[in-house]
Amino acid sequence: MLEGLRKALRRALEKITKAELKPKSLKPILEELELMLIENDVALSVAEAICSSLMEELTGVRIGRMADKRAIVREALRKAIVRILSQGDRPDLEALIRAKKEQGEPFAILFVGFNGTGKTTTIAKVAKMLKDKGFRVVLACSDTFRAGAIEQLEEHGRRLGIRVLKHRYGADPAAVAYDAISHARARGIDVVLIDTAGRVQTDKNLMAELAKIKRVAEPDLTILVVDALAGNDAAVQAELFNEGVGIDGAILTKVDADVRGGAALSVAYVTGKPILFVGVGQGYDDLRPFVPEEFVAMMFQGVE
Repeated sequence: MLEGLRKALRRALEKITKAELKPKSLKPILEELELMLIENDVALSVAEAICSSLMEELTGVRIGRMADKRAIVREALRKAIVRILSQGDRPDLEALIRAKKEQGEPFAILFVGFNGTGKTTTIAKVAKMLKDKGFRVVLACSDTFRAGAIEQLEEHGRRLGIRVLKHRYGADPAAVAYDAISHARARGIDVVLIDTAGRVQTDKNLMAELAKIKRVAEPDLTILVVDALAGNDAAVQAELFNEGVGIDGAILTKVDADVRGGAALSVAYVTGKPILFVGVGQGYDDLRPFVPEEFVAMMFQGVE
């Protein structure tokens, strides 16, 4: 996990430590680092931002005779990456849900993303997490397009003991979301999690459909689910959904299988929105809050 990024950081640290901290000496090293970052699924704009930050941070730094130059360079690298990952204001989900509950209103979360990202399973994980915290949850199947989508969500609901609201295939997805929120409001249910259709590739109709669901349901949060293994496509997807629908944050799936590690950097940077959780396995409990400092610490393990 993340070995590709570790290798790039290790190589850059080794070379910068031996170089003069001047633009002429740093430029070729940072150009090499930029290429290595891109090879590990970091979007070009993100790689450029990291290297630019490093150039600014390190140029002209005076290292005392007894100072540890390697440690100083390592800390500059770490800070540059933490800065990239600390995008946007991280919402306190529990506090937001409780605030809506006090108003007698359900808290609605709209989940968006392409097919194959693990969106429906991620919704089930979020549902389990919230149920374990004492919240009453209902699932809404606004994916009336993909064959088997309703049955998949219903199976998760059955396993978790959580009700699923649905219409027939081909029905208006926005109507499903609206009815689920009305159901929750009438029965004092705390949270509505709305599953939506995805497509294998960009589809203007999909974006229009999602925009309509959002307009009708007026969700409190819109969360993009992205596959960490999508490589550079993760950044492209994040940008498309942020521009087309508007997102408040992202959940990164399959992080446990991601040997490169660049998707997290790219998604956070191109959207300017926080990564809220990461999926680290197939079980319902395999969802972890995303803490930039912890992720970076893991990235730097063995980079001494």
